[in-house]
Amino acid sequence: MNVPTELRLVLLGPADAGRKAAVCSLLGLQDNPQGSTDVQECSKFSGEVCGTQVTVVSSPAWFNSAWSSADRRKVISSFIALSSPAPHAFLLCVPVNQPADGEAKALDALETLFGPSAVAENTIVLFTHMEELWEDEQLEDYIVTWRKDLRELVERCGGSYHTLETRNGGEEDRKAVEGLLAKVEQAALKTGAVSCPLYEEVEERLRERQQEILRQRTAEMTDEELEAARLEAERSIGGLDVNLDHIFSSTTAPPDPPAPSLLWGWWEKLVGWIRWLPSLVRREALFGSLIGLFVGGTLGGAVGATAGSVVTEVGRRKEKKNE
Repeated sequence: MNVPTELRLVLLGPADAGRKAAVCSLLGLQDNPQGSTDVQECSKFSGEVCGTQVTVVSSPAWFNSAWSSADRRKVISSFIALSSPAPHAFLLCVPVNQPADGEAKALDALETLFGPSAVAENTIVLFTHMEELWEDEQLEDYIVTWRKDLRELVERCGGSYHTLETRNGGEEDRKAVEGLLAKVEQAALKTGAVSCPLYEEVEERLRERQQEILRQRTAEMTDEELEAARLEAERSIGGLDVNLDHIFSSTTAPPDPPAPSLLWGWWEKLVGWIRWLPSLVRREALFGSLIGLFVGGTLGGAVGATAGSVVTEVGRRKEKKNE
């Protein structure tokens, strides 16, 4: 199988997960590219990267529990149409400083819509907010040692993960983009683009709609006008049969869930507090606090405090030994 002349990527994640920055990094765009990655709809961007034509479809986090079934179906229909005939990779934006709340359900949804291989072979976890890691900390070490939730996401994606965020910028940023495209090309050589009946159905509908648009215009059309007709056809596709209520609906309807969730609020407060601590005890305090948070009650507080103290002391002795 040959390397495709065009790579099509679907970027998934909330606005605060770094979708906009990822689009800019991938395509070498300015901070405010034409179109928006922050609104609750899909956007499409194209450009030449390292000699390859790259198309990026940016999709909001429809896997968030706050989304209604109708809105979720609308956005999924949109990103499928915009990335047709099929993407070569899904890029799941995951901040390293937040719990992997809905990302596991996103993978469940991709498996349901496009088949297990779409996740295991065509999905890459794209980690963001790398500035939250310690200066000398490696991403792999952080995932393996501290974040079981992130490790499980990576394992479901066949071990494929990446980040476009570097500490020094410039040449490192360029190499990060090249590295990501190399992983996408490797997957494309192995499996090709995502193949499933849903994308086949959408591509057939797009061609029919594009022909309707072209028949309404008698004059000979330029390549730009043909592309515009294609985009118009893509924007008109909707109402696909993508019911995912079995994944996102709970068996028992909770009474008016808060937004954000209570757990999310706890996490944000905890992370905000941890960032003010000295670097020596920051992670150890986080470890103890998380134990206290999930065990709960007086017992949880005592166990968390003890665990945090023990790990802190181990860290101090280790640093002293290395001096």
